[in-house]
Amino acid sequence: MLQEVTPLILTYNEAPNIGRTLQHLAWATKIVVVDSYSNDETLEILQSYPQVQVFQRKFDTHAIQWNYGLEKIQSQWVLSLDADYIVTDELVAEIVALPADSQINGYFTRFKYCVFGKPLRGTILPPRQVLFRKDKAIYIDDGHTQLLQVNGESAMLSSYIHHDDRKPLSRWLWAQDRYMVIEVKKLLETPVDELSLGDRIRRQKLFAPFVILFYCLILKGGILDGWAGYYYAFQRMLAETLLSIRLIEYEKYYQSSTHKD
Repeated sequence: MLQEVTPLILTYNEAPNIGRTLQHLAWATKIVVVDSYSNDETLEILQSYPQVQVFQRKFDTHAIQWNYGLEKIQSQWVLSLDADYIVTDELVAEIVALPADSQINGYFTRFKYCVFGKPLRGTILPPRQVLFRKDKAIYIDDGHTQLLQVNGESAMLSSYIHHDDRKPLSRWLWAQDRYMVIEVKKLLETPVDELSLGDRIRRQKLFAPFVILFYCLILKGGILDGWAGYYYAFQRMLAETLLSIRLIEYEKYYQSSTHKD
């Protein structure tokens, strides 16, 4: 099975992460990377791995970037990874054992979020369909991120991917603020009855930061992870606070300006 799988990764200034990710892909004969013109050491790290093929493209949306990467892949199967995803040995072994004649077109996997390499007990990250047949899949935009649509039957793998992002806090804040601007647009333009319960709570602005803090620390057991659990919970609370601030800004400033015009 592995010889039919090509990992696909998007990068932009991922020097703190990409080396660890590639180290866990030594089994891959070819790795396709779509880079959004990184200006740190990302390209130098990529060039040190002979099986990596780098294609550069200016970023517009995640879905378009992923679909561009799919066009560069020639194998039957794709393993779609963020630049801070660590493919565990257990997941590789599970992929190797998948039947070649299966009617399954896509596989979901769960995640363990890591704080400076320490896996947490729980995470708010939902399972993601990361392994799929190339000719059965296409990406579509969904808020600040993307959704993968796979035609046919899908299944869940039992092994985990570790999400281990070690970029500095300043970069994380920059990225989160960009994401939240896009999330505001999604939340306000989607009819309320089409929003998930979580997005309805987020749209109310006041409660989401406190709900996510309780969820991460208590319901997901982060309080048992010590400083790493608190770090993750405060990080997610800060992200939701940024979203609330952006929602207030849009409703009180941009909408009022439009009405005056």
